Amino acid sequence: MIAPIRDEALAEDALLLHFGGTIDEATSARVLAAATAIARQLPSLECVPACASLLLRFEPSAWCGGAGDTPHARVSAAVTEVLAATDVADAPARELVIPVLYGGANGPDLGAVARHAGLGEAEVIARHAAGRYRVAMLGFAPGFPYLLGLDPRLAVPRRADPRARVPAGSVAIGGAQTGIYPDALPGGWQLIGRTPLGLFDMRATPPSRLRPGDRVRFEAIDAARFDALQERDA
Repeated sequence: MIAPIRDEALAEDALLLHFGGTIDEATSARVLAAATAIARQLPSLECVPACASLLLRFEPSAWCGGAGDTPHARVSAAVTEVLAATDVADAPARELVIPVLYGGANGPDLGAVARHAGLGEAEVIARHAAGRYRVAMLGFAPGFPYLLGLDPRLAVPRRADPRARVPAGSVAIGGAQTGIYPDALPGGWQLIGRTPLGLFDMRATPPSRLRPGDRVRFEAIDAARFDALQERDA
């Protein structure tokens, strides 16, 4: 059964749409399709998708109505009308390939993930690279993608002792999701590899290489290929 969409006023200029209480691909698809439809038909609203919710930012003065009709109520009514006329199904998506050098110094937790899963390290790499992922949201840090679609066998708890510094480009697993650190940051996810590609550049337009809704797959590469791609992407 599909959960009904529930709205919540967060601030005088923000409305949060809740799409359910679970984090899964079906819920994410509804969120992203709704964000696409709202952004297209109500361009004055800023849409910020998360895994199971959608934040709408707006200018209150542009949504003022009659007595007792608040900006939140008017935004909610407009959004409800858009979604009622929209097939909130899977939205079209870009497909991107992210090269990864797995294991070794670039993936110091690969062995721990393998032991937790009861698999060999090569099998962990093969399963991770075979996945077809969706960027459910960007968060935690600018450009950090939360990717759904991880093989359930590879799900592993976050580290009990988070690192003070995780290298930029680190590919990691945290619970049932995988992600990529866009910059050198503290973090507690399990590091299994590293990509030579930069994920976030303030000088670029848009600054984030990935965006919500993108389809992603990982490609295992060797050290020579890593160095060549890193030099080219610098």
